[in-house]
Amino acid sequence: MTDTSPALPPLTPSPLTLPPAPVSPDVEVTAPDEDVDDPGVARLLEAFRVLQVQHGRVLAHESATRGLGTTDTRLLLHLAAAEPAGTTPKQAGEQLELSTGATTSLLDRLERHGHLERRPNPDDRRSILVHLTPSGTAVAREVAATWAAAFHEAVAPAERAGVALALEGVGDALERRHREATAG
Repeated sequence: MTDTSPALPPLTPSPLTLPPAPVSPDVEVTAPDEDVDDPGVARLLEAFRVLQVQHGRVLAHESATRGLGTTDTRLLLHLAAAEPAGTTPKQAGEQLELSTGATTSLLDRLERHGHLERRPNPDDRRSILVHLTPSGTAVAREVAATWAAAFHEAVAPAERAGVALALEGVGDALERRHREATAG
């Protein structure tokens, strides 16, 4: 998956015309096993679909208001999670499912905007690590605050650990299915 939007100009405080929000089509969802008849799973699938749509809308808006593409913002959030160790360009590209060339273009663009820097890798002199600058850290924190506020509003404090555990479990299950599907 690549972000094909052109490189954006440096951030300037000016009114922006936001791009249209991404929309997920309404489709009939069916699963290949016994879960098809489980109304609880059907509700989870619908809730997840709606969450994906809203996530896409928020990501597009938060990115555009900062003069960034969605992939730019996704990388900044990934780097924030990787700090203080940083990440290699290869790891960043794998995380975002980008080609080597697209990853290099993305890193160059965000470095020009002052959001990240490349540093020598102390464990491997042949490679570099990518780290956020204070500007990149600020963007990542501001964007993450939007999701944090939504979780704060929607999930009671006593339920947060359980919701986090459920989301981690779904993520792990999807990762296993992905590995199995691509192992062939």
